[in-house]
Amino acid sequence: MKTVRQSRSGMTLVELIVAFTILLILSSMAVPVARTRVRRMKEHQLIQNEEEIRKAIDKYKDMADAGKLGVQKQDSYGYPESLQALVDGVKGSGQSSDTKIKFLRRIPLDPMTNSREWGLRSMQDDPTSGSWGGQNVFNVYTKSDEKAADGTPYSEW
Repeated sequence: MKTVRQSRSGMTLVELIVAFTILLILSSMAVPVARTRVRRMKEHQLIQNEEEIRKAIDKYKDMADAGKLGVQKQDSYGYPESLQALVDGVKGSGQSSDTKIKFLRRIPLDPMTNSREWGLRSMQDDPTSGSWGGQNVFNVYTKSDEKAADGTPYSEW
């Protein structure tokens, strides 16, 4: 009498359950790592964009103090009136009326709020103030209420 051997093809239910469990465990470990990486990339972009704006403000202030910019408002202390003034440009003093000095190509994106709206502080504002006095732009901060891993609010960066 001949015995017929049946070949096994495919996986048993137990093998499938074990494989899916291992896959679930591995993917659940990868998600927090990916979130942390995205958060760090946003933090890095926030630092770069704030630095770009602050350098433009400082350059504007240096040129205003040197008398290279046109007429400034009395209470501006040599700082720009708005972020848009850094993009639009300012007429330089002693130059033709068509020449404008620009300090930014565009207002950088706030990666935490995904907008070009930044929190502003003037020279006369309290350094921890959440509202802008409107006299000038001395500093910028993100309007995000989120906190970094160390617990400091991003708005204090």
